[in-house]
Order: sequence, then structure tokens, then C-alpha cells
Amino acid sequence: MAALSNYLENALINATLRNTAYSSPATVYVGLFTADPTDAGSGAECTGGSYSRKAITFGAPSNGVSVNSAAVEFDQATTSWGTITHFGILDASTSGNLLYHGALTASKVIDTGDVFKFAISAVSVTLA
Repeated sequence: MAALSNYLENALINATLRNTAYSSPATVYVGLFTADPTDAGSGAECTGGSYSRKAITFGAPSNGVSVNSAAVEFDQATTSWGTITHFGILDASTSGNLLYHGALTASKVIDTGDVFKFAISAVSVTLA
């Protein structure tokens, strides 16, 4: 399950209650974090060692839940990325805005040579 960022909360409230346009991104990306990004988007995202955010796709929601519709595999780490504890869904491949964030079911240490992968349906976004 993922939580909404402050950015997305404000955008959705403005769009649905104040008739303020919100342009959804054509592509969303998943990033890996070594600390909780929080609603404010202030967590520590991985850097270096061949790390980069990856595009992620989601299926149509059912009862307020949408899950990733394809596996997502990150490049092989060329240096240690640390202990991955959280993920974030962002609106750009670099910089941009955090949309959703959540904790991994289990933390994962990524050392040189490791590959991190989300299986199909491993990332779940719930609006309830």
C-alpha cells in the first residue's frame, strides 16, 4: 500500500474541489529509498552505482486499488546502494514530484552486483 504525497494531495483537492486543472504525467517512475520519503518527499533516494528510477505501469483500479501490471527491474548495482526500505512513485525520471510512497514488506540490502526487482502486482496503490 502507498500513501499520497503532499504534492498529490493538494493537486487532487484542487482538481476535484476547486476546478483547478491537474495534468497527470504520461509516464510514472518508481524510485528506491533508504529512508522514508514521507508525504513531504524528504527521504533519501538511492544515488550512484548505476542507480536510476524505472518506468512503472499500473493496471486499471478495482475498488480503489491499482497494482503494477509488469515487473520492474533495476540495473545491476555497480556500488552499494545501501539498505532499501521504501519506494516512491514519481512523475519524472529525475527530479520531479513524489506522488506516492510506501515501505517495502522487507528491507533489502543492495550491494555491488545485486539487482532489485518488483514482481508483477508487488507495488500496490490504494485510495481509501
